[in-house]
Amino acid sequence: MRLSEILNRLTGVSTSIAGVSWQPGTLDVEVARRVLIFLEDRKVLYNPLEAEEPGYSVASVLQIRQFLTDVLANQGIGSELTGHLRGMRAACRAFLDRFDLTDDPSSSVISFEDIREDWMLNNVLGQSLGELRAVFGLHIAQIAAKYRLDVEEPLSYTIHAALPPAQDDEETSYSTSP
Repeated sequence: MRLSEILNRLTGVSTSIAGVSWQPGTLDVEVARRVLIFLEDRKVLYNPLEAEEPGYSVASVLQIRQFLTDVLANQGIGSELTGHLRGMRAACRAFLDRFDLTDDPSSSVISFEDIREDWMLNNVLGQSLGELRAVFGLHIAQIAAKYRLDVEEPLSYTIHAALPPAQDDEETSYSTSP
């Protein structure tokens, strides 16, 4: 534990003989576990693209962004975990910015009906969801590895989609003779 963490948790010192008041902080592993549990219920991160409803997708990304902001507002989170949470939150902003949907989906320039009916906008939605999922998959994998946490299905699909496929030496043997 760093000295700065100790000082942040120190709430008082008594002088009669000796005494220290101590407030135990939330461990990063607990915060990471809470984040993963929340993300496990966000279908926008793993549902097949054809099953995604644009309105629900945007609403879910807005909820994820707000949740991550709330978690980041709590002091005492380590810088490594903070970096991952900020990275995921930035991916949410990038997704929403593609549709000019930063805070209120109902006041956006592009309506959800436009996305549903317009092939090009629907492709942009699919590409944007793919990019969002790739960023989340990498951050989720790193968080799970760092804090030794299991990632439940179907959220684990996000990790598989973000990581390059494993290369087996035996798998790539080709024969060129007839």
